Amino acid sequence: MKKTLLIAEDDENVLELLLSAFSRPDLDVHPARSGSEAMDLIDRHDIDVVLTDLVMPGGDGLEVLVHARKTLVNCEVILMTGYGTVENAVQAMKLGAFHYITKPFKVVEVVHLVGRALEMTGVKKENIHLKRHAIGHYRFENIIGVSEPVRQMLSLVSKVAGSDATALILGESGTGKELVARAIHYNSNRADRVFAPVNCSAIPAELLESELFGHVRGAFTGAHTARTGRFEAANRGTIFLDEIAEMSPPLQAKILRVLQEQSLTPVGGTRAVDVDVRVIAATNKDLEKEIAADRFRQDLYFRLNVIPIHIPPLRERIEDIPVLVDHFIGKYARESGRKVRGFRPEAMESLKRYAWPGNVRELENLMERLVILSRDGWFEKKDLPQAMLPREDKARGNTAEKLQNGGLDFRKAREDFENSIIREALSLCGGNRNRAAGLLGLKRTTLLEMLKRKGLRGP
Repeated sequence: MKKTLLIAEDDENVLELLLSAFSRPDLDVHPARSGSEAMDLIDRHDIDVVLTDLVMPGGDGLEVLVHARKTLVNCEVILMTGYGTVENAVQAMKLGAFHYITKPFKVVEVVHLVGRALEMTGVKKENIHLKRHAIGHYRFENIIGVSEPVRQMLSLVSKVAGSDATALILGESGTGKELVARAIHYNSNRADRVFAPVNCSAIPAELLESELFGHVRGAFTGAHTARTGRFEAANRGTIFLDEIAEMSPPLQAKILRVLQEQSLTPVGGTRAVDVDVRVIAATNKDLEKEIAADRFRQDLYFRLNVIPIHIPPLRERIEDIPVLVDHFIGKYARESGRKVRGFRPEAMESLKRYAWPGNVRELENLMERLVILSRDGWFEKKDLPQAMLPREDKARGNTAEKLQNGGLDFRKAREDFENSIIREALSLCGGNRNRAAGLLGLKRTTLLEMLKRKGLRGP
């Protein structure tokens, strides 16, 4: 899809030079020789980037900038002038200019700047339909849970969204850290801007710096063109740094600089670029232990940990399991067109007793699978994976399988069962043999004799 560039310049020689530089098949270029003509074109066309002179007849470049920012949501504006002053530059940037360049300039510099601005508007347009959907989809009430830990977390998250502070989300894998980060963004005053998620563990270490900060042409082998980084693309929006503990210490230092100075330097570049980005980070690791092991910078930890948000694991919020189950089976039933009735009580109890090492993600994956494989719409205990069944059910299933496959050693099976149930009783009683004997309906001396004979030492 073609991008659209407006060049507003009253000097015919400069205008012709720029029109020639941007004459290419993927770009529609509109020339304007005055401020009023430029503003008229802005009213009539969906302009991606405006490249405008500061001093022109019929309205100056600052007027064009203000008009473009007010009329076109995703438009970026670059100002050029032969009267460069610090005051002009500061005023232009405050009004929302993408960049400011003084004459005389090298054409290659202008082409590079416009390329970056076009890339920025492309990112915005790609995400605009997602934003419209996401603002509704990521309302706080769409974070499923009725338990007290979730209610407390949501209360904190709603307060965080109302500020512009850096946030650190802590939680095990699968608990929904990105969902919470998106809820913060889409309920903040940055909701209509870019949300840029970056999984620091999924990008090779040698490429992560370029991914975050961008690079200039020729910065390294293969860098044939300049590239805008995720921080710059998320300007005035939010960047989500997931699994930040996987980031190398040298790159951590550069992230710290961005947080402190609100500026960055692309890989291979010499000029700093100002950015206004909210940073939300997340990790499933204990960062204080990582600091003690010299794998994470303490100063960066203090910068990120302005507002820590702890997401409880699913095993600590079992009262949320039924509502999460209803949500997910409803979702996948609608997607697949299948009729689903729900879980039998004993199957639901098995879900509640399971430890859920993969947390909500594991639960969602299971619900999707069960809906797809559903026969009559009811889910029973036998439909669940073996790992989720009580030990006696697993033993029964294993025994049936062995009998079907040629038989088993009865004495060994009985011995294994006795050993298993004794260990379970001792575990439940914290190793207290008197209490374990009571649970098993045995005398203490009988249990001690069995432990000695079997060579068992407790849980």
